[in-house]
Amino acid sequence: MRFRLPVRFGRRLPQLLVGLVLYGWSMAMLIRSGLGLDPWDVFHQGLANHLPITFGQVTILVGALVLLLWIPLRQRPGIGTVLNVFVIGLAADAGLAAMPDVTGLPGQIAMLLGGVVANGLAGALYVGARLGPGPRDGLWVALTKRTGHSIRVVRTVLEVTIVAIGWLLGGVVGVGTVVYALAIGPIVQFFMPWVEVRLEPEPAAAVPVS
Repeated sequence: MRFRLPVRFGRRLPQLLVGLVLYGWSMAMLIRSGLGLDPWDVFHQGLANHLPITFGQVTILVGALVLLLWIPLRQRPGIGTVLNVFVIGLAADAGLAAMPDVTGLPGQIAMLLGGVVANGLAGALYVGARLGPGPRDGLWVALTKRTGHSIRVVRTVLEVTIVAIGWLLGGVVGVGTVVYALAIGPIVQFFMPWVEVRLEPEPAAAVPVS
């Protein structure tokens, strides 16, 4: 039996890794802006305030725990799902180590807007590689299937709950949180046609004619 990589895997894996690294870097940009984080990062930052580990390590820990929730929900991970758990957290810590604190509102706004755009591009890259959703995205997808509720209802309830818990733990909620919520969907949609991998069906094996 011969092992064959998925169609166009040679492009998909590098694209996935670039997207995940950029995603973690964009998370660091939002943190350095000091103007607010996306819902899950509010939660990650809140936990990091109370645990003796870094923000990136918290992101890895939460991702791994969320992935365990896929088991009873019967959601199947892909290689992109597993890499998402580790690469994003490592990249976020690397970004935080490399980026200085931003002072002054103009610099904060620039860092915020750059982080949101970078995050949208990163999301399009790793989702467009089609190697599996991130553990957090897969969670609301699985809950939608299991509960029968709409994506909008499930995702809204989940993310509002996560933001509330993160805020109570000391995570930063601000104008950046609102900007992210309003802008991230259109930005991902804008970039997706440029980066999405369109898979072609595997060629059928030739049938010998006797």
